[in-house]
Amino acid sequence: MIDVIIAGAGPTGLMLARELRLHGIEVLIVERDAEPPPYVRALGLHARSLEILDQRGMLGPFLAHGEKHPLGGFFAGIAKPAPANLDTAHGYVLGIPQTITDRLLAESAIDRGAQVWRGHALASLEQDEQGVAVVLADGRELRARYLVGCDGGRSTVRKLLGVGFPGEPSRVETLLGEMELGETVETVMAVTARVRETEKRFGAMPLGDGAYRVIVPAAGVAGDRSVPPTLAEFTEQLRATAGTDLGARSPRWLSRFGDATRQAEHYQVGRVLLAGDAAHIHPPVGGQGLNLGIQDAFNLGWKLAAEINGWAPAGLLETYHAERHPVAADVLDNTRAQMQLLSTDPGPQAVRRLLAELMDIDEVNRHLTEKLIAIGIRYELGGGHELVGKRLRDIALGSGRLYECLHHGRGMLLDQAGTLSVSGWTGRVDRFVETSMEVDAPGVLLRPDGHIAWAGEDQHDLEQALRKWFGDAEV
Repeated sequence: MIDVIIAGAGPTGLMLARELRLHGIEVLIVERDAEPPPYVRALGLHARSLEILDQRGMLGPFLAHGEKHPLGGFFAGIAKPAPANLDTAHGYVLGIPQTITDRLLAESAIDRGAQVWRGHALASLEQDEQGVAVVLADGRELRARYLVGCDGGRSTVRKLLGVGFPGEPSRVETLLGEMELGETVETVMAVTARVRETEKRFGAMPLGDGAYRVIVPAAGVAGDRSVPPTLAEFTEQLRATAGTDLGARSPRWLSRFGDATRQAEHYQVGRVLLAGDAAHIHPPVGGQGLNLGIQDAFNLGWKLAAEINGWAPAGLLETYHAERHPVAADVLDNTRAQMQLLSTDPGPQAVRRLLAELMDIDEVNRHLTEKLIAIGIRYELGGGHELVGKRLRDIALGSGRLYECLHHGRGMLLDQAGTLSVSGWTGRVDRFVETSMEVDAPGVLLRPDGHIAWAGEDQHDLEQALRKWFGDAEV
């Protein structure tokens, strides 16, 4: 029996596989497509995702392949500078094509021992108290202790589970593709700047090899968005929106996406879980989708590993839904709001102008920015200290950086007083006697995902937190 089968080899599934392998869990990813998609779905990684990669010692290759961009102007395309002194060491957007992100995550997961079967679609599943039986499209039968659906917005796993996916259908649609343009770069940039004064859903970005990534509003909503638009449809919409088709030709790929907003009612049914787009879909405004999926995987991985390795306290795995469902609901709401602000109708434009004025207030701009880059998240973990539930940014310690201490995916006690102990939990939690002016507590207990589970100075209270998050003391 396999420990965990993951359906879907996108960034969520790959990140989850890597996290599970960090704890010695046997992982098999089954992916419907025979090859990774050649087109670029997403283009950037936000601060929290960069922190996650840094916490696991994976950030270097991503920085080497990416380009740092300023954070300003991400909320509904409203042109405001990023707030100063954001609570992160990564106050930028890393521009990196998803094709590269997927490749780097796959290499890291496979290097850790994960198996990836491409060209193998999941066809059916049945579960009992001991595990999940899976049948692939070619008739092969597999059995695992757990199954995680990371298989996208049209998730087969979610549908087979019968989990509700309430929300709103698409009301507007957008065309996206890579192609050559016959006009000069100067002309393309001038047209783009002119059109984007009123239509933020339009753009043409040079890719550096003679081609452009082009985005333009569609005329309506297609009955089946899995059917890509034709070049004729694309050029017609370019002329309707920009007054010129820019000489569009030789498309590499064309696609369409809508603004449907939906969320799974449950992220866990027995031994089957959902993550990433299988659990939530929303418009891509603000570039949050890929990042949200990676962050789902980071929250789930250590909890599922603890369950399989036999030390998880009661209810630990259930905290995945309890913590991540509200986070995604908030993302769905902010993307709904952003889509309204992108409308060219007079009412939404009036609200957009008002919000632009309000964003000149630092607290407003900071609040919206922290939403998009996910550093403002605080889980409801209980406990009276104001730090509990927040993630801790990377800070300098006497022996190095905080995030360097989290590479192994274990818990961590930062003992600034030198009087606390994790005796009984040393197999799951590391203790560092270090001091930092950036942490206002004698001691803080970090979960493997970097969120603060406890803060204080009382050893008895610390041991209660250790039991709550890391199970009974080791014998």
